Amino acid sequence: MTQQPRTLAIDIGGTGLKAMLLGHDGAPVGERVRVETPRPATPDAILAEIKKLIAPLTPYDRVSVGFPGVVMDGVTRTAPNLDPAWTDVDLAKIISEHTGKPTRVLNDAGVQGLGVIEGKGVEMVLTFGTGMGCGLYHDGVYVPNLELAHHPFGRGNGSYEDYVDDKALKDVGKKKWNRRVRRVIEQILPIWNPRMLYLGGGNAKHIKLELPPNVKLADNIAGLTGGIALWKR
Repeated sequence: MTQQPRTLAIDIGGTGLKAMLLGHDGAPVGERVRVETPRPATPDAILAEIKKLIAPLTPYDRVSVGFPGVVMDGVTRTAPNLDPAWTDVDLAKIISEHTGKPTRVLNDAGVQGLGVIEGKGVEMVLTFGTGMGCGLYHDGVYVPNLELAHHPFGRGNGSYEDYVDDKALKDVGKKKWNRRVRRVIEQILPIWNPRMLYLGGGNAKHIKLELPPNVKLADNIAGLTGGIALWKR
């Protein structure tokens, strides 16, 4: 590894697969590349697309991957918005063997939060995309695999994710969806009491709310740039 290593950051999403090179300081090197997530979103299908996506992105010394589900020691345990076949896939090992580079994998919302947090006190990130992601941090330390999205919320047997995911946005429209996002924020703030709550993900661009002082929108590129932090842990 060089004295100033480059990182290949990969973001696996339910809608899109993205990648970008990062310099030693975490700043983007070149443009982000993106393709649609294949359906069905099986490991074989997604890994085939990733290999094509990252082929032109060189050189790099290590790889960071954000994955939409529970990840333990580089192994994917859940993938609610992909395919059941992702259970117990050693994604870090597969990517490392393909690239020949050391690889670290983290929940995608966790990666995004690492790209925006200030590292002071309790901070949270919610990501709005195909589903809903959540990251929790204390003094900059990530608390892994908080699947708040699947906690019951709203009427009936639904969850936070059912209430504000991409399907809900398309079903109820942006105006009503924004009201739902407001309700989620109002529920989370007095329970978790974060010093700062960040809202990210691909659908955050549709949020048109007057936000409390401790809630702010986050640039979705943090889902890639946050990958540098995986090598500071």
